[in-house]
Amino acid sequence: MEPWIDYELPAELIAQQPLAHRADARLMVLDRNTDSIDHYHIRDLAKLIDPGDRLVLNDTKVIPAQLRGLRTSTGGRWQGLYLGSNANGDWRLVCKTRGHLHPPEQIKLVDREGRSSTTLWLLEQLTEGEWLARPTEDRPALELLDEVGHVPLPPYIRKGHMVDSDIADYQTVFARNPGAVAAPTAGLHFTPDLLRAVEQSGVDLSAVTLHVGLGTFRPITVDDPTQHPMHAEWGELNAVAAQELNTTRAAGGRVIAVGTTVTRLLESVAAGQNLDRQHSASIVPWQGETDLFIHPPYEFQLVDALLTNFHFPRTTLLLLVQALGGTELVRRAYEEAVREEYRFYSYGDAMLIL
Repeated sequence: MEPWIDYELPAELIAQQPLAHRADARLMVLDRNTDSIDHYHIRDLAKLIDPGDRLVLNDTKVIPAQLRGLRTSTGGRWQGLYLGSNANGDWRLVCKTRGHLHPPEQIKLVDREGRSSTTLWLLEQLTEGEWLARPTEDRPALELLDEVGHVPLPPYIRKGHMVDSDIADYQTVFARNPGAVAAPTAGLHFTPDLLRAVEQSGVDLSAVTLHVGLGTFRPITVDDPTQHPMHAEWGELNAVAAQELNTTRAAGGRVIAVGTTVTRLLESVAAGQNLDRQHSASIVPWQGETDLFIHPPYEFQLVDALLTNFHFPRTTLLLLVQALGGTELVRRAYEEAVREEYRFYSYGDAMLIL
């Protein structure tokens, strides 16, 4: 069956802010065994999964990677997105401005209050849209970003313009490891109370790390969706999480990924370590970059179930969800979500595929 990548969504269903209480978000449950769709809320999660199951969370932390400034040469506005640093401390970023940039070019960054701050030199263009830059202050990148950076909201939320509440709202309560330029949005639904309720029900929790990159939002533009050039993201499965997953698998519990990022990390581990459904090999710690592209058909080796938000058309995330849930069941679910006026995308409602 051909993958399904397009659907129509009324603009008013794109959530512009989270609910006041995260766990009040709606939860659509897809049961692959019965080919059925039911409706709950995130707060019901503990009664929808079984004792002995394990929820795997992505503990990446969104960094204030969105930059704004003025070109010293022209006074024109400039916007950038920090992607990472090299061994020399130079920054990689994508940026846009009116007109053409001519390296070396000086950018005067402005902070969240619009005040002039540190200076950034654009040194050279690496690829189309991506640049190598160097701040004049010799300080850690994350320290500077905390002072001048903005929350990198996706453009479908208030055209990317953050408000103060986004600093907390666009971050999971279990975020620990800085490095993402977008939130692992399925994790945004969790509160400390919900995590406690899940654990008290006999479900175990584990954390892995996958730093969500800009490529997550890159639309599929090729005629054959399976030929989309997949981006790479850095991730880690540490020794503690590896052992916890081995324990759950040995006991017959399900591994439930909270988000497509966790799914991609775990299946990358499985592919790299030749793991299989028969549990014939133990999971060992792993770290590195993955460009694994999960699309139908795909045989999952580690992930048994998935909690995820509703995704943008023509994206690799939508294909991943179909690979697990089945194209027709996922298509029906999205059609029902539109009819029932679910809230879509990062600050929206969720789906649980069992």
